[in-house]
Amino acid sequence: MSPSQSAVSSQVRRTFLDFFAQRGHEVVASAPLVPQNDPTLMFVNAGMVQFKDVFTGKEKRPYTRAASSQKCIRISGKHNDLENVGVTARHQTFFEMLGNFSFGDYFKEEAIVYAWELLTKVYGVPASRLIVTVYNGEGGFPADEEAAAIWRKVTGFGDDRIQRLGLADNFWTMGDTGPCGPCSEIHFFHGNEPDLSRFGEEPRIDGSGWTEIWNNVFMQYDRAEKDGPVTPLPAASVDTGMGLERIASVLQGVTSNYDTDLLRGLVDRAAQLSGKRYTGSTGADDVSMRVIADHARTTAFLIAEGVMPEKQKREYVLRRVMRRAIRHGHRLGIEKPFLHEVALDVVRLMGDVYPELNERRELIARVTEDEEVRFRATLKRGMKILEERFGAMQSTDARVLPAEAAADLYTTYGFPLDLTQVICAEQKFEVDVAGAEAIIRGAEETDGPINPEAALDPAFREARGRLQEPVTFTGYDAEEGDSEVVALIRVDTEGSGEKARRRRVLVDRAEAGTHVEVVVASTPFYAESGGQVGDIGTITASGLLVEVKDAQKPLTGLTVHDGVVSQGSIEVGQRVHLEVNHAARSATRRNHSATHVLHWALRKVLGEHAQQKGSRVGPDILRFDFAHNKPLTREEAEKIEDLVNAKLLSNASVQTDVLSMDEAKKRGAMAIFEEKYGDTVRMLSMTPEVVELCGGTHASALGDIGFFKITGEGGVAAGVRRLFAATGLNALSYVRSLENDMGRARQAARAQGGDLAEKIGKLVAHERELEKKIAELERRLAEGGGPGQGSGGGLEAFLEGAREVGGVKVLARRLADGTSAAALREIAEKLRDKLGDRAAVLLGSVVGDKVQLALMVSKAATERLKAGDLIRPIAKVVGGSGGGRPDMAQAGGTEIGKIDAAIEAAYVEFEKKLG
Repeated sequence: MSPSQSAVSSQVRRTFLDFFAQRGHEVVASAPLVPQNDPTLMFVNAGMVQFKDVFTGKEKRPYTRAASSQKCIRISGKHNDLENVGVTARHQTFFEMLGNFSFGDYFKEEAIVYAWELLTKVYGVPASRLIVTVYNGEGGFPADEEAAAIWRKVTGFGDDRIQRLGLADNFWTMGDTGPCGPCSEIHFFHGNEPDLSRFGEEPRIDGSGWTEIWNNVFMQYDRAEKDGPVTPLPAASVDTGMGLERIASVLQGVTSNYDTDLLRGLVDRAAQLSGKRYTGSTGADDVSMRVIADHARTTAFLIAEGVMPEKQKREYVLRRVMRRAIRHGHRLGIEKPFLHEVALDVVRLMGDVYPELNERRELIARVTEDEEVRFRATLKRGMKILEERFGAMQSTDARVLPAEAAADLYTTYGFPLDLTQVICAEQKFEVDVAGAEAIIRGAEETDGPINPEAALDPAFREARGRLQEPVTFTGYDAEEGDSEVVALIRVDTEGSGEKARRRRVLVDRAEAGTHVEVVVASTPFYAESGGQVGDIGTITASGLLVEVKDAQKPLTGLTVHDGVVSQGSIEVGQRVHLEVNHAARSATRRNHSATHVLHWALRKVLGEHAQQKGSRVGPDILRFDFAHNKPLTREEAEKIEDLVNAKLLSNASVQTDVLSMDEAKKRGAMAIFEEKYGDTVRMLSMTPEVVELCGGTHASALGDIGFFKITGEGGVAAGVRRLFAATGLNALSYVRSLENDMGRARQAARAQGGDLAEKIGKLVAHERELEKKIAELERRLAEGGGPGQGSGGGLEAFLEGAREVGGVKVLARRLADGTSAAALREIAEKLRDKLGDRAAVLLGSVVGDKVQLALMVSKAATERLKAGDLIRPIAKVVGGSGGGRPDMAQAGGTEIGKIDAAIEAAYVEFEKKLG
């Protein structure tokens, strides 16, 4: 193979894997993008992530050499390339990392020889266009003279082509914690003649100049805690990474990753959809096309793994990416939803290598299109609001969008803050980002890094270190068993409520009354995972009783039994008997097995897109999230129940096979989004149609589940529905509760036989008629006057108090106590219209123990007065808050004694805005 257009990316990938397979490396499939073994990472960002525990010695594999092509996303935390995407020739949020790994087998010399041989002899990259770098010794670690000497021997290079760089460039860490070590990079020169004097410059936008194509990391250390000390790894190892897109650009003779066969087709599709020509320039249109191409790949791959565009954590990251792409499409003039079309091109281009794309093709298209339809409406609203803001700001020479306005765009309309920044920058305005972020954080959790406290607790890491082997789970075949206490963690709770914090300390012994987490060598307790809750039960010995309330798996290979020592004492090394609560386990098994049949029935009734998004099953809960964009109809729900119950009545046995992932897929097994799979999996076969992978505990036969009944359904996120159901004794209890409710309803309505619905209908109609009469009486009473205002006079009496401020007629009045919010709005609207076409009216009333406020602004006056903004400081006077549109807003408060002060405050605010 030589650098040319014939070196298609699939050949480049295959050549790499074959090269290392021939040299004793196990070719390992790409791990999922959502990390399976590292809670500190938002997404897998390097090929070594799936091998992290192998490097540290906490996990053993049947091989000591491996090679892979790993799908990666760098969009958060230390590795965040988002802002450079589309701007430079090299950056993507999604990319593939080719890597070879040694786990205590070979080290620096073999890694360097392999890299040089593959690049120069197999791929045919000219050595004259290459340069290498080694670590220079900053940060308290010695310079890597060993690597420099090996490079001299292997390449014949002098020191001018073996550059020495510091900690930032040539010492690699995956994140805040984990394996790390010095690295040695290989750089390629894009351009006419290699220029050593330019090495170290930032790469040009067009991709010419020096660019890193391969990084050889020599793993020697491990950092257990952020900013903590490093310790030597059990064995020196190798982790290398070469971006497929970058080496493809080298071998295809192009200077931009976006001109390779991996991305150019997607760029051209964006050009086609926009009706514009792609020129490969740094112009805004070409940048937008590149952004769309990259973001479509990230979109397709994340949805294929069950990540849906939502408001929190990695789901919000996906939403940001999708909305960023949609915004660029809008900027290009693409007027209809388009991103799903580009995402389907990703499926077509990459589905053969990553079959999950083909398997979830319909889901990718549906979720992407639905999100775009929603966001285009949001974009339209947000742009209109911003245009109004820009007009007001220009009139006052203000150049910074207030924090409250930017935050309101996000919290009220779902308009991303970064998008607000982009649009403001285009119009030469700035945004109070820090202030907006503070307001948003106060309203809801945003997309911070996933960093669960428990998973990082040093006590857990120390406890796992005391295990000879990972904790063995025996619960598939037994509900009780004996084992030895390997570690004991005392849990002290500091604080209370939401501020409560657990502090864990390893101890050798715990007395009665102590909250403990017990670690044993083997256990029948299922630790929470895959949506199934942890088992409850007991740990006993002579004179000892520990009541286990939960079982968790905070780290790979570690199971902890969370409970309280009720009698006696427990100590490390003690032989104990573990017993799972049979009734709770049985109920959980029924619910869990039912979810698999339910999953099949949902796809049968709604379509193949209705795939599992998440679940939670326990003794008293069966919750199932699935991809669908509208509520179930009554007919659909009944069909689903009928299908599930028909399967249960067949009483088919539930068969479990333990086999390789490849074999399971050949047999048609469906993988579930939230499960974590290794090379060996458990395949459940319930009927020929219901074959899925699952590591949970299950019923022996479908008839054991008993009766299945849907108990509730609703929306949980964009394109995701949530269904609740009951099985077995829970379903019986649910039906009985319905019967009891029906009986009480008949008695209250004095209904007989089948006329209950008719009776209730008549009662509801009568109630509505009474409500209308009450509302009319309230309105008439309010128009007649209020406290301190006398009576009579109607609406005209109110107009006498109107003032004119800055060419706008304004009025603030208190109405009679008990005037409802609806009546306030109606009367305020009438008064506003009577005052003319430039008017604003605020009315208030005390209703029970609360203050109600309503503000109406005429359309012509909204250029200077925004009702939603104006009502907030007024509401603060009565200890409340509110908001709304520029022409109408509502608020409430609890300090009823300050309502008159709030009315006066309205005039103060009118003066501020208009005076």
